[in-house]
Amino acid sequence: MAPKSKEKPKTSQPPPAIEDLFTTLDRHINRSEYEQAVKVADQVLSIAPADEDAIQCKVVALVKDDKIDDALSVIHSFHKLPIDLGFQKAYCLYRQNKLDEAFACLRGRERDSETSLLEAQILYRLGKTDACVGVYQTLRDSKIETAEVNFVAGLVSSGKASQVKGALESWRIKPTSSFELAFNTACSLIENGNYADAEQLLLTARRIGQETLTDDGFADEDIENELGPISVQLAYVQQVLGHNQESISSYVDIIKRNIVDESSLAVAVNNLIALKGSRDVSDGLRKLDRLKDQDSQIFKLSQALDAKLSQKHKEAIYANRVLLLLHANKMDQARELCAALTGLFPESVMPTLLQAAVLVRENKAAKAEELLGQFADKFPEKTKLVLLARAQIAASASHPQVAAESLSKIVDIQHFPGTVATIVALKERAGDNDGAAAVLDSAIKWWSNSMTENNKLSILMPEAASFKLRHGQEEEASRLYEEIVKKHKSTEALVGLVTTLARVNVEKAESYEKQLKPLPGLKAVDVDNLEKTSGAKPVEGAAAAMQEEVKSKEKAKKKRKRKPKYPKGFDPANPGPPPDPERWLPRRERSSYRPKRKDKRAAQIRGAQGAVTKQDKQETAPSTSKSNQTTTKNASADHSKPSSSKASKKKSRR
Repeated sequence: MAPKSKEKPKTSQPPPAIEDLFTTLDRHINRSEYEQAVKVADQVLSIAPADEDAIQCKVVALVKDDKIDDALSVIHSFHKLPIDLGFQKAYCLYRQNKLDEAFACLRGRERDSETSLLEAQILYRLGKTDACVGVYQTLRDSKIETAEVNFVAGLVSSGKASQVKGALESWRIKPTSSFELAFNTACSLIENGNYADAEQLLLTARRIGQETLTDDGFADEDIENELGPISVQLAYVQQVLGHNQESISSYVDIIKRNIVDESSLAVAVNNLIALKGSRDVSDGLRKLDRLKDQDSQIFKLSQALDAKLSQKHKEAIYANRVLLLLHANKMDQARELCAALTGLFPESVMPTLLQAAVLVRENKAAKAEELLGQFADKFPEKTKLVLLARAQIAASASHPQVAAESLSKIVDIQHFPGTVATIVALKERAGDNDGAAAVLDSAIKWWSNSMTENNKLSILMPEAASFKLRHGQEEEASRLYEEIVKKHKSTEALVGLVTTLARVNVEKAESYEKQLKPLPGLKAVDVDNLEKTSGAKPVEGAAAAMQEEVKSKEKAKKKRKRKPKYPKGFDPANPGPPPDPERWLPRRERSSYRPKRKDKRAAQIRGAQGAVTKQDKQETAPSTSKSNQTTTKNASADHSKPSSSKASKKKSRR
């Protein structure tokens, strides 16, 4: 046996030079090969564990590859080194929707353009849109491409859509310079209620986007995904303009294709549910289930949607979910979801309003009123919607005093004529006439001291006078009417004043009566004789008959002949043959009617199937003649053959 050859010792290859590794790393990053870039960065760190450039390249490559958790773990592993990774850490926390922690990481850092842009994005997601707009204004002279796009979005979100046009003019930028800017500008037009111009600008934005993305080499599916928000906004504009059928078709098409981003899909689903209302409740619940976190037991938006949607959009989706559950009579799920919303939106009145809606659906109006009253006492700055809802619930539940009390607490509208009229009607229903009069007096006093141009005294004072007159307060009513006559010189108020004073002070009523203009045709009327008469009496006998005859003749004279209306296509000059004069008679009564002949043979057959008549018995009786015997044989032979399909059909049914 030949001896085994000795294995040659492996020679260890020297590691590649760091310069070559960085060259390879740069090539991978430029080609968007982030996974290979991370491997090369690890090779560099195996040679130089504290190399700052390699660490930053690895973190950036992981972020670009959407591996945010891995990027954060790398940042934490090198936190002891004197390397500034605060910006990268803040961005990773921002991507994880940990906005408060991200904002804390930026605190105290030097404000360059990138840091300011990230700060503005964090403020926008936190809902602090005013501060976000302020940061973007500092980036006006920067060369960041998306600065003006995000600036317009911040203005729209902060309720300053009317300032968008002036801001773009000051920045010297056209709205159609990019499809993103055109889209945001169209959103500002929607906020201003200019839907027609918004629709045209959205169509322009879609055209620019298709051209731009096609030139950049995007696939058709990716282009549809990028332009998904524009399609959803166009459907919303159609919905607002009243084109509901077109809007529903657009929403359904967007949802079926399922190629738009998560936030646009959520908006499309929510708007479709709002458009349909209480129709197709089960279908609406199924569509909302597509937006929930699949690991959660109750309805909760997915992490991607929770990070992208604003608080306003999320509130609308949760509210529609609760309303659909109420329509579907799933009270347990609605109650459970309302309890969870209190923690999700602690500063919003929406969870409280939804809880009240659930209680009303359960016929617990008193508990709903109590819940809303407690919230109004706890948060006085957010009471308007709550008190309006409480007033509506109380009025529907026949609690007029509670409804009137709720409306009286809303300072902004309590003196408006509509609110005053509602409170007075509620107090009258509750039997509190003194309280209703006090409300009217308070409103008149408030408008008397008000310095506004649009004064409502001319509306409130006549109604107050009419109310007091109706409830027996003639002196107060006359005082109000007199004040109206002096200030506004109203003829109606003067008539009301004379009528009211006639009950209290006749002399004063006569003095004001002289100010009324005389009616034409009353000079020849003797008022004293007219008062002495007992009134008009009906005319009887022949005089009455004559009067009726005269009236009928006058009516006949006044009645004018109208041109007859002919059917469509009928020529009265050539009418054609006259119609049959018997066309409206039943057929039996017409002269041309002939009854059907009855079959006489049918009358010869009596009895059940197979019965034999007396005549047949006589014919088939036995005979001694040969001819009869022959005939009988032939007949029996003929009957033995199946001659028609009736026999076979009967046989098959057996």
